[in-house]
Amino acid sequence: MPKVSEEHLRARRAQILDAAARCFARAGFHRTTIQDIAAESGFSAGLIYRYFADKDDMVVAIADQWHDQQARRLHLDEPAGNPADAFPGVAGGYPELLRSLADADERQRVQLGVQIWAEALRAPRVHAVAREGVDRPRAVVGDLVRAAQERGELDAAWPADGLARVFVAIYQGLALQTAWDPELDNSGYVAAVERLIGALAR
Repeated sequence: MPKVSEEHLRARRAQILDAAARCFARAGFHRTTIQDIAAESGFSAGLIYRYFADKDDMVVAIADQWHDQQARRLHLDEPAGNPADAFPGVAGGYPELLRSLADADERQRVQLGVQIWAEALRAPRVHAVAREGVDRPRAVVGDLVRAAQERGELDAAWPADGLARVFVAIYQGLALQTAWDPELDNSGYVAAVERLIGALAR
């Protein structure tokens, strides 16, 4: 038998995850069955189990993908000589990240993301990956806040980790409201956040 390439395996895995994400967003985790995902993907249930042990395994993989995409938008993994050099990329990427929630394709991911947060209360593995989606940007923003305080550009009275959590909560709040309200004014929300950031930096 010819050997299957890694590229082929990655592509098939991605197809299964895309199908699972559509099913989860449409019907929820608990109502979706492996047979539903098989029908959506066009693959057999047996083949799906070769790639994923169970639905939680798929949820973790989907959440990892989502967090990686967010990190790229915020330039979290780009090396910089010091936090001051990293700040423009992260600060500039934040409004872009908020605006992306208005995209039609992103809305499905947002609906799925809200379900992942709920599943995190039940499944330890899902909880761990959901926490990583908070802790990763929180650590970067916290370092940026502390660096700005050391340079005298931000009031030292601001708790660095507390302020970082506020920025995470602003994103989470918009994501939740986007999932609930298709008429939400994303541009107004982002404009308000930009003014808040501007006021903070004075």
